[in-house]
Amino acid sequence: MTTGGSPQPRDSAPEGLDVRAPLPPTGSRGSRILGGGSGARSVWVAVASTLVFFGVAAILIVTSPGWLRVKATFFDAAVFKKSFPLILEKFRINVFIFMVAEVIVLAWAMLLAVLRSLPGPVFAPLRLLATAYTALFRALPTILVISLLGFGMPALGLQGLPKSEIFWAIVALVLVYSAYVAEVYRAGIESVHPSQTAAARSLGLDRRKTLRFVVLPQAVRRVIPPLLNDFIGLQKDSALVGVIGVVDSLSTADIRSAAAFDYTPYLALALIYVVITIPMTVWVDWLIKRERGRTQAGGRL
Repeated sequence: MTTGGSPQPRDSAPEGLDVRAPLPPTGSRGSRILGGGSGARSVWVAVASTLVFFGVAAILIVTSPGWLRVKATFFDAAVFKKSFPLILEKFRINVFIFMVAEVIVLAWAMLLAVLRSLPGPVFAPLRLLATAYTALFRALPTILVISLLGFGMPALGLQGLPKSEIFWAIVALVLVYSAYVAEVYRAGIESVHPSQTAAARSLGLDRRKTLRFVVLPQAVRRVIPPLLNDFIGLQKDSALVGVIGVVDSLSTADIRSAAAFDYTPYLALALIYVVITIPMTVWVDWLIKRERGRTQAGGRL
């Protein structure tokens, strides 16, 4: 028995309540959604529900009335085997366009972001030009810019002006994606606290050195995940260059599909993009998670 306000012993707990079991952490999503189950049970529940979902979806697809025609049109093994090497060979053109454009975008977008961040009325014209540039090319569809430059610039017939479709495709991608990447850079620059700039200036660094050695290193480190997301988009948009006559992987898939009266070559190209893009997206997600963990750890200190 207990007297006064003494706590009730464990043995006298209400029937059905195990007071010896550890309570789930406060705010635990697992305790609310899965009833406080163990991690192993949660994994098995997730695996089972995923298998059931995709199993039901597969059954619905293969039992649909048009499945046999879809299978013959999109999943022809012979067409896939013949088309895949040709598409993969032309994919090197897309990789070349993407790599060259990416290097130029990194530098050009950084310059745009710095121009938009310059303080003072004397730099107002530069800020206005940089702002107008980013607004214009963020408003235009990428395929439209590629078509305008790819067809329009060679038609001018100016002496010394390149006529290569690949050249103008790279220029178009640089113009469009530098506008987006410049905004990412600018967000990173503005995320650096003004006290960092003030501390650098108090140590005797001028504005240029403060920007170069203090602000930009911190800004770039903070925006690496969104930058990589933009470059994943750039990699995929390199397939748009076929509209101006570049025989890349998508154009090759078009040719093979028209020759075989079959859409399996598009599936082959999709497989190439999936194999290349998914590891990049997983890496970006990991970087975002790591950066979030660092930010939260810094906030607790």
